[in-house]
Amino acid sequence: MIVTETQLRQFTHNIFLAIGCSEGHARLSADVLLRSDMRGIDSHGVARLSGYIRLWEKGRINPTPDIRIVHETPTTATVDGDAGLGLVVAPFAMEVAMQKAEAYGSGWVSVRNSNHFGIAGYHALMAVEKDMIGFAMTNASPLVAPTFSNERMLGTNPMCYAFPAGQYPPLIIDMATSAAANGKLEIAQRGGKQVPEGWIQDAKGNYTTDPHALKTGGSLLPLGSDREHGSHKGFGLSATVDILSAVLSGANYGPWVPPFVAFLDPPTDPVGQGIGHFLGAMRVDGFRPVQDFKDNLDNWISRFKSASTINPDQKVIIPGEPELEAEIDRRQNGIPLVDAVVKDLNELAVRFGLKGL
Repeated sequence: MIVTETQLRQFTHNIFLAIGCSEGHARLSADVLLRSDMRGIDSHGVARLSGYIRLWEKGRINPTPDIRIVHETPTTATVDGDAGLGLVVAPFAMEVAMQKAEAYGSGWVSVRNSNHFGIAGYHALMAVEKDMIGFAMTNASPLVAPTFSNERMLGTNPMCYAFPAGQYPPLIIDMATSAAANGKLEIAQRGGKQVPEGWIQDAKGNYTTDPHALKTGGSLLPLGSDREHGSHKGFGLSATVDILSAVLSGANYGPWVPPFVAFLDPPTDPVGQGIGHFLGAMRVDGFRPVQDFKDNLDNWISRFKSASTINPDQKVIIPGEPELEAEIDRRQNGIPLVDAVVKDLNELAVRFGLKGL
């Protein structure tokens, strides 16, 4: 099914209003999810909407949170999200980081007591709009086994870095620290497809291509897949995200992070509050004139785009380019939704007495 951005945005906005979100929070939450769908990151867009609603029904998401700063210095802060949607908690924290950067050159904010915050790129790009370099990362439900283990200890723990360019669009590095994001497994499940070897292992630690393996005790693998191919590096990156997002803020970390799926209860022995995020902003002009930086980054991008390739039919892909191409296409041609997602969304419409898709 193909839907327009306007149609899907209004539908999503209405769902968030129906659970009690304020007009501003409903609009912002819908914007975060739609940005994901528009950029072709289908795993983190409206496909997640039913998951948020199930958590709300379980009382694990507060639709009217009192988001507040609980500790700060001139350049740092810790924010308590009051169990709110990460879709609104993270932008609040990034606003704090940017305000501190405006005054002091950089700002760094850790967040506790939050929930899934959508795509990291949304929050990092907020800083780019003010000629700042943006950072955004979050820990997540434990689905990933560290190198040499078959126990789920870490989330997919994404990190994003966003840089303002001049004649080119911003350069955005937005990635999971696991071999693949869990959302890609969900897409494979809905499509009845297998996944590549090296993404996931079964309960005994053997490679499998079954996207349902997590349901039978399997686990995702760190970026690199195994020790011989650098999984210790993915493990290290994921650990960094977990520590900055949660150990630093007072959120749950490692295997204590509450699951995103509502049918699994949070651990009974929490070590913190909710899930954690870490966001940052640095003023480019704290280092050099903004235009000089943008000119040099444009030159960097141009040179890498012109790099010789092994196959003449291929080209070097600059981080963020595929998402930009998807956004241009979907703005013109609409957003494709798989049948399983349409079914989920229409069930939500019935649940709240709203018009379906």
